[in-house]
Amino acid sequence: MVNRFAIRLYAFAGLTVALVLVAAPAWAQFRPRPLNDPATGETYHIEGAAGWWFPTADMGIASESLRLVGTTIDFRQDLGLQDQRFPELHLVLRPATKHKFRFQYIPIKYEQTATLKRDIVFNGQRYRVGLPVDSTLDWKAYRLGYEYDFIVKNRGFGGFVLDFKYTDVLAKLSAQLIDEFAHARAPIPTIGGIFRAYVAPNISITGEITGFKLPENLIKGDTAHYLDVDFYGTLNFTNSVGVQLGYRSFDVGYVIKTDTGNFTVKGMYFGLVARY
Repeated sequence: MVNRFAIRLYAFAGLTVALVLVAAPAWAQFRPRPLNDPATGETYHIEGAAGWWFPTADMGIASESLRLVGTTIDFRQDLGLQDQRFPELHLVLRPATKHKFRFQYIPIKYEQTATLKRDIVFNGQRYRVGLPVDSTLDWKAYRLGYEYDFIVKNRGFGGFVLDFKYTDVLAKLSAQLIDEFAHARAPIPTIGGIFRAYVAPNISITGEITGFKLPENLIKGDTAHYLDVDFYGTLNFTNSVGVQLGYRSFDVGYVIKTDTGNFTVKGMYFGLVARY
């Protein structure tokens, strides 16, 4: 009786040890993997977007020549500028999860005719009150940048942005026997930050601010600033297609020798986004 019990006990112990030895390699091979389920719209290498921007504008410019101090001209009050809509294009190349190369192009152009309500001096020429004036402001805003996302989660990210914003602004006034223009263009380096958070698996909110300021004492008599603010929401129907609704503001100003300019353009925009 005792011998049978002992035999059964030894057999049970041996079977237990055998099961443990068999299970140990299998357990060693199994490693629980962290859950990795990026939000809809975050698995891509190329992203393109196109849309329409509906901004309001507040613009002023002054240009001195022939020792005649230029009048600070308000494009809305003096020249009859009207709000318009503008196309916009964006492209993002994402070779790795945390690295993005970005390009943006927004052509901004205003053309209008107005009768002057006061005398103005522009680029050394005097335009008399009551004179009909055709005016053009042509602003080509290019942007080439790099983004590094130092925080990347399945439901959002945060990073910093380095940009070169190439600004090309042409202001032209034409009247009887008078045709003058002022042209300013320069690459402007800016730095800033970006964040994105998903309020739902396929709905995100993104905010981005970049800017630059040239100190007044760095170049005698010259100063400049550029502030670009962009907040938008994205609804992704799939990983490849979505729509965006946002608010953007450009604030640019400069004083270069005897020329000055202040341009503020801000408003809502709507666009489509595609990814691959």
